[in-house]
Amino acid sequence: MAEQLMSAFESSLDKTNVILKEIESAYGWPAQRRNQSYAALRTVLHLLRDRMPVGESVEFAQQLPVLLRGIYFDGWQPADVPIRLNRDDFLYEVRQGFPYDVEGGPQRVVRVVLDTLRRHVSQGEWQDVTSNLPRGLDQLTA
Repeated sequence: MAEQLMSAFESSLDKTNVILKEIESAYGWPAQRRNQSYAALRTVLHLLRDRMPVGESVEFAQQLPVLLRGIYFDGWQPADVPIRLNRDDFLYEVRQGFPYDVEGGPQRVVRVVLDTLRRHVSQGEWQDVTSNLPRGLDQLTA
């Protein structure tokens, strides 16, 4: 039993690392910048989570590795969602949660993270996620 739990944890860790490495690869970052890829992923995940209705948010989270699911739900206040942000407010919140200066600014951070997440969830679920993005940001996922 303990061996199965370790295997499930290791699998989740491996899947999470694949996602982080894809973000790093998109930027050309070395693995030593793992804090930046984590901050980008966490920030965008939290903003997506808070924009979606509770049911949609839970359905999306079910497709994430267990480790990312924990990060996704960390600090979640389901009674306070969905929070409506326009494009500029969304990008402002990305900048607040991702305090690194990177090429392309917060708009590129959003694009890179969304492109990465899209490859790890079903097409139908991804359509649900993007339908909750502010106008103007949905174009980043095309």
